[in-house]
Amino acid sequence: MNSLQKSLVTMAGYDNGWEVASEEQESVTLTSAHHRANAVVRHNPEGTGWTVQLPTGRLTEELARIEGEFVATELTFQAPSESALGNLLSQAARLARTLPDLPRQNYEQAVAEELFCLSHSTASTEVERLVRQRVGQNVYRESLMDYWGGACAVTGITIPELLRASHARPWSECTTDADRLNVFNGFLLVAHLDALFDRHLMTFGPAGEAVFASSISKDVRHRLGLAENLKLRWLSPSHEPFLAEHRGRFQARHLTSD
Repeated sequence: MNSLQKSLVTMAGYDNGWEVASEEQESVTLTSAHHRANAVVRHNPEGTGWTVQLPTGRLTEELARIEGEFVATELTFQAPSESALGNLLSQAARLARTLPDLPRQNYEQAVAEELFCLSHSTASTEVERLVRQRVGQNVYRESLMDYWGGACAVTGITIPELLRASHARPWSECTTDADRLNVFNGFLLVAHLDALFDRHLMTFGPAGEAVFASSISKDVRHRLGLAENLKLRWLSPSHEPFLAEHRGRFQARHLTSD
């Protein structure tokens, strides 16, 4: 890689949440203070585009499902242009902030800072519980916003004020903070879908298709502006344990009474 190519990688990194960790003759390694991933970027020898190597595992699996300018190969990602490289690095940074347990660490740090600021006269078990719940729900929402790219998991609507962080397994019933803050324990949904999902009036099938309780008739769906054949924009295998539990509660509440 020549100096111009390395400068292009550096700028693409800085513009999309990365910084340079090291430079070699043929590659630039990017890292970030906001997540644990690193990216090794090389210029393709044919002179067109870039090859990007990221940590194998959940991050690369999630990136591979995204349709964009970049292309997933067996072990790397191919970005045919500087804009595609920037898009790839942006998506990778966004997902890396949600996986696997970074939200839990952010939550613990934020809770500790807030509790430290409380006076001894106001500190109590109940106050701490409320602080933990409020901070946790904020962190969870931010993580889902990152994971779903700021768009509803079903409709693709991108107006933040209309989006809610929906848990499949309720916050109060999670036994660990890891489950409470797990981005796969729920979905980013517009307000009316969140209300339906939260009250088990709607769930999602194994293929991500929306399933409604019989009380939510076609007429009601029409009045709510819900299109036919609604389904999740994608569904990771990691969603399934939580979603299966939600689906089981839905069925227990509705199918047995039909």
